Amino acid sequence: MSEFRRVFASILLLFAASAGLAAGERNLRVAVLDNSPPMAFRDANGELSGFSLGIIRALCEEMRAHCSFQVTTLDRVVDELAAGEYDIAAVSLLDTPERRARIILAKPYFRSISLWFAKPGVLPGQAGIRVAVVRGSAQDRFARAKGWDTVGVQTNGELAEPLNAGLAQAAIIPMSSALNLMKRPEFRQLGLSSSVMPEPELGGDASFGIAPRRPELKEQIDAALERIKRNGTYDRINSQFLPFRVN
Repeated sequence: MSEFRRVFASILLLFAASAGLAAGERNLRVAVLDNSPPMAFRDANGELSGFSLGIIRALCEEMRAHCSFQVTTLDRVVDELAAGEYDIAAVSLLDTPERRARIILAKPYFRSISLWFAKPGVLPGQAGIRVAVVRGSAQDRFARAKGWDTVGVQTNGELAEPLNAGLAQAAIIPMSSALNLMKRPEFRQLGLSSSVMPEPELGGDASFGIAPRRPELKEQIDAALERIKRNGTYDRINSQFLPFRVN
């Protein structure tokens, strides 16, 4: 082989390797929560963990993307995603017209319901009570639309605090977070009763959000979700973090 051909072949190989490396270096910015157990929380080592984190990690692996996680809060995540600060929000977002007008919703990854927690005899809409909710959540919007007095907290992990302090007499809590709270002795000592809230605004399909400027990600995420359901990864993550089936 002539010197020219050797050099030309080397250039082609370098170009092919560079192209392959670039294809494998797709970076995605992912918004997550860190105080919403068991969906998203920090473990004993301070590492991000939980059902939603397990699912998004599996999806990133399926899509062969490098995902960098950035912690946010539920009351900010839709605004930040709509503004393009993230590519994906790996947060349990119920499908609402307001959210669909601003962001893209991926295929649902589980179904959610909400529970009412209060002392026996204290009912939703009762006069003179305040209801604890997470700011920016579907539960927050529902309570405010009803004209109820609310006490807002930043994360699901903080919902017990206004109840313990007597600042709220009831709370609306997603079922997954409620199960985690009920493990805490201080929460059980409050002697609260719980009931399912049947209103459609408080339950239904929950999805990850996608930035409007990245519409191509919806098809990729939806396809990756189907693959991890077929290959058993979804069920393994479900069993690791939740005591019930959500698929």
